[in-house]
Amino acid sequence: MNQQVERVETAPEKTTTALPLRHELRRQLGRARTKWLFALILILPPVFVGAFAIGRSTSTDAGATSFIDLATLSAPNFAFFTLIVSADLLLGIVAAMFLGDSVPTEANWKSLRYLLTAPVPRGRLLTSKLVVGAGLTLAAIVLLALWALAVGAVAYGIEPYRGLTGATLTWPELWPRLAGTVVFLFIGVLQIGALAFFLGARTDAPLAAVGGAILIVIVAAILDSLSSLGALRNGLPMHYARAWMDLFAHEISWTNLARGVAWSLLYTVIFAGLGVRRFVRADVVS
Repeated sequence: MNQQVERVETAPEKTTTALPLRHELRRQLGRARTKWLFALILILPPVFVGAFAIGRSTSTDAGATSFIDLATLSAPNFAFFTLIVSADLLLGIVAAMFLGDSVPTEANWKSLRYLLTAPVPRGRLLTSKLVVGAGLTLAAIVLLALWALAVGAVAYGIEPYRGLTGATLTWPELWPRLAGTVVFLFIGVLQIGALAFFLGARTDAPLAAVGGAILIVIVAAILDSLSSLGALRNGLPMHYARAWMDLFAHEISWTNLARGVAWSLLYTVIFAGLGVRRFVRADVVS
């Protein structure tokens, strides 16, 4: 009898270890949206190469030098171009999807209430989803940078990077700067993911969470283009989104990089904190 009571008392303690990170990672990797996002990242650089080839074959001004011409000089130049055209929107969508839609998707599938009554502590559930979402976002950024380098190496060779001003970076100089770029881009898009997470904690519609975050970022970008706002623009989300380009200059200027990291971390902490506060206090009925 005593043994039976002991088993009953210890059962809830064992169930709190449910939903480990590997389980959440397996679930997220198996979702169609994860496969499509990574497939899009793999397709994008070859599409650029094809577009450049078509553009060259139809160009009538062979002597012109443009930003796209520089992109075809070498693998590092091609990777630089790929990150420029992808960082603002594509990586923002990736962060919003991985960090913002997991909670409302569970609610939409009617499985969130089951997870919480298993019981899985709400804090542990959120931690698993946020850690896995952030990890997948970082993996997507690393994949995009390295895959663009690989595709560029095959298409345009492995010459050193050459910037618009003619400054060059050798491969030993390039690697730490590329690593810094990946870290900055990751920290930069975390604010979008945190915003989507906050919206996702308030709705059962994944599209509303992801779309709402992207819409807010677009509105912020429009406001950022208004010079009449002056210094107020510095505090807008993603204002320093392209500060990573300073890492590819001959002499690195750290001012905008530091400001971009600080603002992004501030927004990330605020929105993630509000999302956690909302979710912990909410009455989950789905």
